[in-house]
Amino acid sequence: MTTEAQEVLQQAEALRAAADKAAAGVDDASGLQAWRVEFLGRKSALNALSKGLGSVPEADRPAAGKALNDLRAKLEATYQELERRLHAAAEAGPAPPRDVTLPGAPAAVGTLHPITQTYYEIAAFFTQLGFAVAHGPEVEDDFHNFSALNFPPEHPSRDTQDTLYLAGDWLLRTHTSPVQIRVMLEQEPPLRVIVPGRCARADAVDASHYPVFHQVEGLLVDEAVSLADLKGTLAAFAEYLFGAGTKIRFIPDYFPFTEPSADLSISCVMCGGEGCGPCGGTGWLEIAGAGMVHPNVFRNVGYDAEKWVGYAFGMGIERIAMLKYGIDDIRLFYENNFDFLKQF
Repeated sequence: MTTEAQEVLQQAEALRAAADKAAAGVDDASGLQAWRVEFLGRKSALNALSKGLGSVPEADRPAAGKALNDLRAKLEATYQELERRLHAAAEAGPAPPRDVTLPGAPAAVGTLHPITQTYYEIAAFFTQLGFAVAHGPEVEDDFHNFSALNFPPEHPSRDTQDTLYLAGDWLLRTHTSPVQIRVMLEQEPPLRVIVPGRCARADAVDASHYPVFHQVEGLLVDEAVSLADLKGTLAAFAEYLFGAGTKIRFIPDYFPFTEPSADLSISCVMCGGEGCGPCGGTGWLEIAGAGMVHPNVFRNVGYDAEKWVGYAFGMGIERIAMLKYGIDDIRLFYENNFDFLKQF
């Protein structure tokens, strides 16, 4: 292609770019008219290029002429589109004025999840008594989750945990007790600590069971600790969380890591201990497990079991929240139902 033809094509491309840029600024009838005169009028650059085709060698003239015809068709289509937009805007009329004095829409403010709120209430009580807060991994090994807590290998007590095992020696922790082991391995007694966190077990989902749940466990180790200290602490906790006059009772139970062990029940918050459907007519509701730390646990972490004694307790946060707020289905905590959650 000759130099003359190439120059025509370059000028046509530059003209197309200039027309597109100018079209973006057309917002009224006078602007549209000015655009049409500049790019499609008798004295437009496009007409000047068309008149100059005679200087292009005859062999290249068809290609150069086609390029200019395509450009003209494109500019005419742009003009029609601009005209259509202006016409549509004129029919729609002016935008309604804005009253800048009106108050703005208030921003929605969220709240903490009821499980988080309940944990903060529990933690507030025990931290006032000098308990520190400790956290640990949700993926644990057998030693911290079982062996160190006096769960011997192949012992039937492991079957009650419904453990979700991973590859090798790893598993999803079935309780937050492994963090108690980690704390004792790192710190010398005396100590006081609560351990909140998420746990997992292979439970079938129903109104009272879910494969993911949250616990708060507590541990106190010192030289002069008795079951009376444990009972007094939990009695004060029950009144703090459920109101003055709430009673507690211990029922003997078995946990590998405590001896003696007990289930902690409170007087029914629904009927005041008179007996109702939620408490099965007994007037009592179980909320936690507790007991004196088994000497084997102390030996497993290197503590002198002849010198140190302690107590431990654990409770499900969902269970506490259900009793506190009168919730009858644990699944409500995990369905992300806004109508449910906004009550808190």
